[in-house]
Amino acid sequence: MMSNGVNSGSASTPRVCVVGSVNMDLVVRAPKIPAPGETVMGRSFENFPGGKGANQAVAAARLGATVMLLGAVGSEAHGQQLAQTLHREGVDVSRMVRREDLPTGVALITVDDHGENTIVVAPGANATLTAAYIEENRDVIETCDVLLAQLEVPLDAVAAAAKIAREAGKPVILNAAPASPAARELVKLSDLLIVNRGEAALLGGMDPFVEPGRLALRLAEIGPPAIVLTLGSQGSILAYRGRPRRIPTLSVKAVDAVGAGDAFAGVLAVGWAAVHPAIKSKDPEEFRLVERALASASVAGALATRTRGAIPSLPSHDEVIARVPELEKLLRV
Repeated sequence: MMSNGVNSGSASTPRVCVVGSVNMDLVVRAPKIPAPGETVMGRSFENFPGGKGANQAVAAARLGATVMLLGAVGSEAHGQQLAQTLHREGVDVSRMVRREDLPTGVALITVDDHGENTIVVAPGANATLTAAYIEENRDVIETCDVLLAQLEVPLDAVAAAAKIAREAGKPVILNAAPASPAARELVKLSDLLIVNRGEAALLGGMDPFVEPGRLALRLAEIGPPAIVLTLGSQGSILAYRGRPRRIPTLSVKAVDAVGAGDAFAGVLAVGWAAVHPAIKSKDPEEFRLVERALASASVAGALATRTRGAIPSLPSHDEVIARVPELEKLLRV
């Protein structure tokens, strides 16, 4: 059982099922993000294992969860390296598909001197995930404590997973990235929605410069009981039970924002394994557990910006719980 309340409401290790992408991140560091039509000379190039599904799975595993990843890779060197990395991190990849006819997905990432980034993804094998594959692995979802999904794989596969989870009474956490209007129906199947400002505006049909609290409340009208709107170094907004609340984050020296959002989502999924039973039983500890889950996720997201790369930057259980009390004090001010 994990200490310091990261999973304090559960008597056992949380089981997280992740449905998502597995990519190789091809990262160029440059003085700035190029404008349309502009060429910028970069400083360095590196490969990192990544993909939102893989990143979030590792983030949850490092927090001590038992994690199963449903996804797909190619059979070339990238796919082999990614499978080995995930296995080494404690993620169960026994149900992950290896495609002979398609390459592993890649993400082309530019990171500027301020740690901000732009990402273009070529999905490769990720695009082959189907509702039929998800159905074949129904048992994984039915026996997990939390389902966590993103939108770098086909919507049909994510929707199939969400429906199975809801039928089994399992909470569905959707990180709606990258967002699209087609995902609005899928959003209604989620218990907890995680989005950034641009994704929130697209899904809610609003201007991205609208006050963040209004954006979060607009999404709550669509259906999810809980919304988390991430705001980078400004923390996040939680819209829960009709009320928006600002969630602070740690002040750190950011080197690279790649993977920070995935650290946030993966750690929040671990915390939600304790929140969900409290919601169902109307436990008076519900709000404290929500608060602890958000504080842990915020700490993880901030710590992930200190190191280059996605998976290399994801913090450990001990690193996260050591800093959670700092945010909890701020939450109670």
